[in-house]
Amino acid sequence: MTDSPSMPTPAVDRLMGEVDRSAARLAATLSGLTEAECRAPSALAPWTRGQVLAHIAGSADAYVWLLRLARTGSAPGPRQDAAALAETAERTAALPVDALADRTRRALDLVVAEAREMPAARWDVLVAALAGWRHPAWYTLLRCLRELEHHHVDLGLGYGTADWPASYVSWALDETLTTLQVQGHPVARVEAVDLGRHWAPSPEGPSIAGPGHLLLGWLSGRTPATGLVSDRATETLPPLPRWPQPPTPGWGRTDDVLGLA
Repeated sequence: MTDSPSMPTPAVDRLMGEVDRSAARLAATLSGLTEAECRAPSALAPWTRGQVLAHIAGSADAYVWLLRLARTGSAPGPRQDAAALAETAERTAALPVDALADRTRRALDLVVAEAREMPAARWDVLVAALAGWRHPAWYTLLRCLRELEHHHVDLGLGYGTADWPASYVSWALDETLTTLQVQGHPVARVEAVDLGRHWAPSPEGPSIAGPGHLLLGWLSGRTPATGLVSDRATETLPPLPRWPQPPTPGWGRTDDVLGLA
């Protein structure tokens, strides 16, 4: 387990801005969404678009809960377990499209509003994801950004991986490829040609190159490997683990963070 690294206040402020802008892009996509479009299948089978939106809203609620916990040092009410979250998401997904879109927007607005209330000294407080792994409060904003960017693509409403901001792609590639390296995943080299960056997760395996957004789309299961170049074109690329995974190396697991399981 490593200590929680501090994030400078300007960096946290920039991250809040990225979350805010990402939420605004999603809101623009939802503008004019019809009932039929909402009930249609998303790109994230077997969910409909409405179920994707309900998941985004529920995740935003969870992030607000964690931010309030970090800010105050006490639980802001009972924490829903996985079963309760699933039941809530099912009810939310059944809302009429305008109510569902509004519910999603308000939940995301509350994440940003709560983040702006956080004293600088409280951003390093460790909180726990529902799965039991822990992270500093500032990492909640990165989780929210990842949720927004990937599920926006999952809606299949014109927002694609090429629309991901380069700063987000660079961070998410760092995060994902560090995890693959720790796990010993057999990919020798990954090069994001448009970002001028490369990673060497393993001493063995293929070398893969392409635009950063296509690399991240493939690594996260959103897009096929089409558009990527491998030095072993005749071989099947190694299967990828489920994405995303807890940050590795991270801040460890716990059964008691701020007195909560």
